[in-house]
Amino acid sequence: MTVSPPTGPTQVGLRYSPLAIALHWLLGLVVLAMFAVGFYMADLPFSPLRLKLYNWHKWAGVTFLALTVVRLLWRATHRPPALPHAITRAMPSWQTRAYHATHYLLYVLFFAVPLIGWAYSSAAGFPIVWFGQIPLPDLLSPNKDLADMIKPLHGLAAFALVGLAGLHIAAALKHHWIDRDGLLSRMLPGRT
Repeated sequence: MTVSPPTGPTQVGLRYSPLAIALHWLLGLVVLAMFAVGFYMADLPFSPLRLKLYNWHKWAGVTFLALTVVRLLWRATHRPPALPHAITRAMPSWQTRAYHATHYLLYVLFFAVPLIGWAYSSAAGFPIVWFGQIPLPDLLSPNKDLADMIKPLHGLAAFALVGLAGLHIAAALKHHWIDRDGLLSRMLPGRT
């Protein structure tokens, strides 16, 4: 009895590496959690809880930025698998362009959102002490007017990031449930 080689999207070379998969899901969860905490804490009255949440949010933002650097370095040194030919043939050209544009914009926002938040924190005069132990340099000198200009940019960039993440999720689910082309299986953990 002979065994056929695997075919379809789970074929060797068409899946992302285990580290890429882990970073993908970890960063995705962190984005959603940070957005939820940021949205919740923004309207809290001044209190110990608000101060604690702001510190956690900043620590998570710096951690997210560090993990994004790791992810980008990994991606630069480990070429991601190409889209399977059957999928690229079936996708209209506008979907292919949207696929690439969404990924590039996500990477831009992965850096922009935490860096704008860090700049805001610096300009507002609130230094970041990572996990309460490691003081990080200020990106800007304290300047209330500048902080007031930067703060809404952080919120807008965060909303843009979550919106793009939602589009990314919707496209993945469309491929999974409607197209049934196995595209999502390339990024699911624990599959071979």
